[in-house]
Amino acid sequence: MLRNYLKIAFRNLWKNKAFSAMNVIGLASGLAVCLLIVLYVTDEWSYDRYNKTADRIYRLDADIYFNNTSAIFATAPDPLALTLKKECPLVENMTRINYAKDLLVKKDDQNVQDHQAAFVDSTFFEVFTIPMLAGNPATALREPNSVVIDETTARKYFNSTDVLGKTLIIDNGKTASKITGVIKDIPRQSHFHFHFLRLRGKDNDSWLSNNTYNFILARPGVSRKALQKQVNVVVDKYIGRDLQQQMRISLSDLQQKGNHFVYHLMPLTDIHLHSVNKQYEIEANGNVTHVYIFSVIALLIVLIACVNFMNLSTARSANRAKEVGIRKVAGSLRSNLIAQFLTESVLISSFSLLLAIGLAAALLPLFNELAGKTMSVATFFSTWLFPVMLALVVIVGIIAGSYPAFYLSSFQPSQVLKGKVARGFRNSWLRSTLVVVQFTISIGLIVGTIVIYNQLNYIRNKNVGFNRDQILVVHNIYNLDKNRKLFRDQVAVLPGVVNATEGDVPVGGSFDSEGWFRDANFDATHAVVLTNFYVDEQYVPTLGMQMKEGRNFSKQYPTDSNGVILNEAAVKVLGFKDPFRETLYRPSFHPDGTITPAPFHVIGIVKDFNFNSLHQAVTPLAIGLSDQYQTLALRAHGKDLRQVVTALEEKWKALAPGQPFNYTFLDEDFNNTYKAEQETGKLFVTFAIFAIFIGCLGLFGLVTYAAEQRTKEIGVRKVLGASVTGIVAMLSADFAKLLLISSLVAFPLAWWLMTRWLQNFAYRTTIDWWIFALAALIATLIALVTVSLKAIKAATANPVKSLRTE
Repeated sequence: MLRNYLKIAFRNLWKNKAFSAMNVIGLASGLAVCLLIVLYVTDEWSYDRYNKTADRIYRLDADIYFNNTSAIFATAPDPLALTLKKECPLVENMTRINYAKDLLVKKDDQNVQDHQAAFVDSTFFEVFTIPMLAGNPATALREPNSVVIDETTARKYFNSTDVLGKTLIIDNGKTASKITGVIKDIPRQSHFHFHFLRLRGKDNDSWLSNNTYNFILARPGVSRKALQKQVNVVVDKYIGRDLQQQMRISLSDLQQKGNHFVYHLMPLTDIHLHSVNKQYEIEANGNVTHVYIFSVIALLIVLIACVNFMNLSTARSANRAKEVGIRKVAGSLRSNLIAQFLTESVLISSFSLLLAIGLAAALLPLFNELAGKTMSVATFFSTWLFPVMLALVVIVGIIAGSYPAFYLSSFQPSQVLKGKVARGFRNSWLRSTLVVVQFTISIGLIVGTIVIYNQLNYIRNKNVGFNRDQILVVHNIYNLDKNRKLFRDQVAVLPGVVNATEGDVPVGGSFDSEGWFRDANFDATHAVVLTNFYVDEQYVPTLGMQMKEGRNFSKQYPTDSNGVILNEAAVKVLGFKDPFRETLYRPSFHPDGTITPAPFHVIGIVKDFNFNSLHQAVTPLAIGLSDQYQTLALRAHGKDLRQVVTALEEKWKALAPGQPFNYTFLDEDFNNTYKAEQETGKLFVTFAIFAIFIGCLGLFGLVTYAAEQRTKEIGVRKVLGASVTGIVAMLSADFAKLLLISSLVAFPLAWWLMTRWLQNFAYRTTIDWWIFALAALIATLIALVTVSLKAIKAATANPVKSLRTE
């Protein structure tokens, strides 16, 4: 029996090749996009789960609110994790990380600027599961000047992983480090990727500095809630002690005024997706909101594809009414007819799955490029994904085939052979509802695409308070050693260079924050936390910042070494009415343990500029002079950039032979800060195009069906003088009504969803009425073009042939 069902199914599919192709391609396209999104979502959720005890590892994150200033860090006080291990019985182990970022490594006679270096505790391998290819993880980081490197680094410097006991010359030739271990490359799905692991130096005893990544391993069976209670007890004990000793105020007094010092337990497996908008992250994280958005999009696209499939299946089934009637007269049972329809439907959906896998595999390299991933085709056949997709297509096939199967098979042969069922199919409420669902999803995706594009465009063009165009940044200028100032002076007079400055670049950095006081007695009730920038006298003019009041630093004023420039946010939080009559104090820590107030007088107020992500509002900032910098920024004429870069490199090599020359452009650094949003935008556009394509396939099929059903009517109308335009309008009218209904449903849903997405940004665009009008116009034009392709062909057909049909 099954063989007979399959034979008839293949015959019907071959007989109606166009409809079969549209069904298969439409469903395959939806399933292919769904496969790709499932890979993306699975990849995002898998971060840090390679650790065997991932469910018991926590990072301690700072949440500080102090006198109207708030700070949320991925770091915590240096002694926190170690103290918890000693005093908290729920903690099994701990490790700490100080991220060094870049590292100078000697290779032949040149220093190579390498990246991803970290100082860690000797317990690092007891907390994190990172396989070691050579060496003993228990002892690899016990001795000073020992270093553990990953497999890639070993091959880079020695062309082999058999390097145990060999020496690396690092720190600009100052340190000879013995290689005591070689680890496998840290998996891509990790929130850190270190190439060099070195033993931490002396511990920092301060509980008021948040400069260390603290990780703890809880004992088996310990709940997060119970552990957090013990963390809070330890934090209050020691932060309260340091506040009393250093600032002469009790923690309870601060807490009564609404301040808090809280260190939250962040599960290791939540860091990548849930640690959003925190300062000092080791690497850029993902965003769980994007994962949810793409998951919904995957469901919507599959829904569109399934709606298409069901629509075309139900529409085409009406043409088989006579076949059903004849088979019932010939003695076919209703169950046989149902089985036949379901077999054909499942067969089409099965073909679609095979095509979807091939299509997804072909698109995977492009998808990886758009999403910034390196996913492989092998994931398609994972232990759970392939069975789920197989079950999905069977379910879709059964659902799509069930309506025509149960509906057609329920009629009496006499009614079916008179064609009454076919006429009833023409105005099917189910098919209209499904078309509305299709259009609603497509219009919603178009609205979302426009909003995301507008936000990205807003970010690119927003006045952030400084001019980032034509700014070239030279990194790691400390490698110049004593020639650093000479290099700056030589650079400043190069042809094409407008100005040059040393200081903190206001893009993509991790900047120091510190408590500042309004009196020399360190009265904490009048203290605020300010971000600190260290610059030279040319910083403000080089970066095109605007002074609101006062003046910039100048070599004409020797006292500027104790001067400070505040931004508007700092003046507001400090509550200064006349800032230029005020003095601020910073704690100055001395080797003997004493703390004295260092006074600073306000010389200027700079207009607020965005030095953090636009996800966050501008925070209070203090800018001071210093002579220790890591970067040099220069403004150049656009037409002279190549010559300037060449001249810079020549000067560098002359003053720092053997040292690597690294530079970037500030506008590119700024854009890279929003790489995740840019990838989201590209993916959103891609998915919207797929959704519209799938919808167009279904719409074209339905128009084809409608034209076939009304062939004789069209012929009669043409004989009676109807124009081509009139016939096209007649065939398009029903779809236009459905499009209007879809717009009314899609607009409020899209507005609500995109408003919530924009709330992730402190600075955001608005969702104006024209966005909805444009989305409706795009959807209408696409629908009209799709409908017209078939409608015009039907309207221009010879009426004589039309009247001979049936």
